Amino acid sequence: MKARYFKKLDNNRVRCELCPHNCAINPGKYGICRVRFNDNGKLTLPFYGRISSFASDPVEKKPLYHFYPGRTIVSIGFVGCSFHCPFCQNYSISTRTDIPTEYISPDELVKAALREHSLGIAYTYSEPLVHFEYIIDTAKKAREAGLKNVLVSNGYLNRKPTDELLNYIDAANIDLKTFNPDFYKKELGGTLDEVKRFITQVAGKIELEVTTLVIPTKNDTYKEIEDIAEFLGRLNPDIPYHLSCYYPTYKYTISPTPPSLVEKLAEAAKKHLNYVYLGNVGVMETNTYCPNCGNLLVKRRGYSVSIPGLSDGKCNKCGLKIPIVM
Repeated sequence: MKARYFKKLDNNRVRCELCPHNCAINPGKYGICRVRFNDNGKLTLPFYGRISSFASDPVEKKPLYHFYPGRTIVSIGFVGCSFHCPFCQNYSISTRTDIPTEYISPDELVKAALREHSLGIAYTYSEPLVHFEYIIDTAKKAREAGLKNVLVSNGYLNRKPTDELLNYIDAANIDLKTFNPDFYKKELGGTLDEVKRFITQVAGKIELEVTTLVIPTKNDTYKEIEDIAEFLGRLNPDIPYHLSCYYPTYKYTISPTPPSLVEKLAEAAKKHLNYVYLGNVGVMETNTYCPNCGNLLVKRRGYSVSIPGLSDGKCNKCGLKIPIVM
């Protein structure tokens, strides 16, 4: 299948214009993502519809805390990625393409989501945006079937395809991995400013939540987390922000993040944001409270969810309108 967002260069080379890498790809070669291929001067998609992972997950697992709490959503993964994070939790599918996959057409995936009585479809696990064409094809059909479309991503997409994507995506959780441009460039293979631009571009257009995986000695300073929260707060102080504990995996052997550290860092984030959550903290409750009166709105222990404090989208104690989609 032919890809979109590319231009032809000399000597049968092509330039992929999907993400900010803007790879110039020689014939017979792939881009950085390992899934967009130059077939004799045409950018093609050998892994279109090749699914590496399929599950029905709580929407909170994405994590999305302000988008249909307590519902489940069919979640699919692909292969390949536009980054090469040395702490990737899904490195077995993001760094390789020679693993078993199953072709699922957009129509088949929508039918599967309907059979599961799913909220919709989440494009997740490995980086979904490098499979842009499949997401667009599927999301259109999902929308027609009354399903929601959710993106879990590193947010590395050029402006024009982002505008197109926004026509079909309902909610997203975007990883903002650090506020250090050198860390993005040297360890992840990306550009901080482009991720910030993507977040800025989508904020206010879809339900947006943001996650930072807190890694000791890498991005765990009070100042860095407060700077991220200040950036998000300028866009909208109601953006939910997730601070998640890291565990050693792939190439990183740094000791796990203590929950007490993310608790402390959450206080920095709360200076600028109304809804800050902790992730990967075991049995600790990760509740939503009214920022005005402190009323318990949504109670979460693991993936067990109840909603004691919301009525018609408002706090049932003080009447504040709460930005949770239900």
